[in-house]
Amino acid sequence: MFHAVKVQMPALSPTMEEGNIIKWLKKEGEAVAAGDALCEIETDKAVVTLESNDDGVMAKILMDEGSRNVRLGTLIALMVEEGQDWKQVEIPPPEAAAPSAASPATHAAAAPVVPPAVSSPPPPPKPATSGPLRLSPAARHILDTNGLDPKLATPTGPRGLITKEDALNLLKKFPAPKATPAMTATAVPSPVPITATAPPPPPPGSRPNIPPLSVPGKPGAPGTFTEIPASNVRRVIAQRLTQSKTTIPHAYASVDCDMAAVMHLRKDLAKEQIKVSVNDFIIKAAAVTLKEMPEVNVTWSGDGPRALDSIHISIAVATDKGLITPIIKNAANKGVQEISANAKALAQKARDGKLLPEEYQGGSFSISNLGMFGISGFSAVINPPQACILAVGTSRAELRLCEDDQTLRTQQLMRVTLSSDGRLVDDELASRFLDKFRANLEQPRRMALA
Repeated sequence: MFHAVKVQMPALSPTMEEGNIIKWLKKEGEAVAAGDALCEIETDKAVVTLESNDDGVMAKILMDEGSRNVRLGTLIALMVEEGQDWKQVEIPPPEAAAPSAASPATHAAAAPVVPPAVSSPPPPPKPATSGPLRLSPAARHILDTNGLDPKLATPTGPRGLITKEDALNLLKKFPAPKATPAMTATAVPSPVPITATAPPPPPPGSRPNIPPLSVPGKPGAPGTFTEIPASNVRRVIAQRLTQSKTTIPHAYASVDCDMAAVMHLRKDLAKEQIKVSVNDFIIKAAAVTLKEMPEVNVTWSGDGPRALDSIHISIAVATDKGLITPIIKNAANKGVQEISANAKALAQKARDGKLLPEEYQGGSFSISNLGMFGISGFSAVINPPQACILAVGTSRAELRLCEDDQTLRTQQLMRVTLSSDGRLVDDELASRFLDKFRANLEQPRRMALA
């Protein structure tokens, strides 16, 4: 028996706290070289391949395929050096519990357990927070409804914000008391006939005692449900959306863009066997506008605005695991054809769960396009720490009066809505951005197409 090289669950993204093991690419007893892929791990963003840092032999896989919610630092496998007998690898014992925690358990196992007639609630812990409390609306509702002290919650949100998850975790520690068999036995010592009487009417203003709708029952019965495990991506999306809507003052502005010039240019390019989408022109127009208006190309850093040196456009891609935003880097310096090729490749990698961290981290401006689904217009949620996100709807034919010759003409209009962080982009700046964006999009030949 000998000690081995530990393979632990690594942090494969800045926000990762746990991961799921999708597939092992090495078997026990198989040789491993530095740089070889050991397994595929689902992070909070994508499926990433874990590579080996050492040469050796895979000795023991401790976390099987399909293991979920494996915390960072957890031992998932063991390797041994070349030439050693991998079958004789010594598996480290799990970390021993603290003596103070193990001692009561030992005494409890030796003596018979007699349930008390009435269980007393555990003493409340010391308050976990100090100073002024900051609660999200959902957290405040949960704590007020269950009569819990907010000071007992451990805040995990930005700048000490108590989130909905923090409130639910506190509720798990101090659930509402339930009747136990011992309590029932004490309350009714012997079977005595009881005369049924009508319950007294509730006092005025009180709420009636209505049983919950969700009760155990046969599958498909009214009130039953099925728990669906959330992927890491779904959980992070939920956290970031909640953070965005509760900490960022969203402001909205919309404008209609005439897409006639873009449609004509697309047809001309198609004759040259160059296929580009409307969304590629939108990405290009947004990047060019950010270059012309660098005051919008900013993020919020906690202390204040932070001007960005690069223009990286995040594009929203829907996958079966949730929404993810791969990045078109330096989009202002790329032609529409190159943007189109980048967008197609990144969208496919996103759907396959193969995006690298640098391909979805660090964007400066987001675009979400639901026009292909027939959505006429919508408002998107800002992707923090970015300042803006542009929501794109479908194009529609509409009769409008031409100012030049006062005649009615059919225009192909597309509505875009800018969601902006009011701390960084005020209403006047957002209006100027949309006006310049519309001008760029309506004159696509003016933008570089190389």
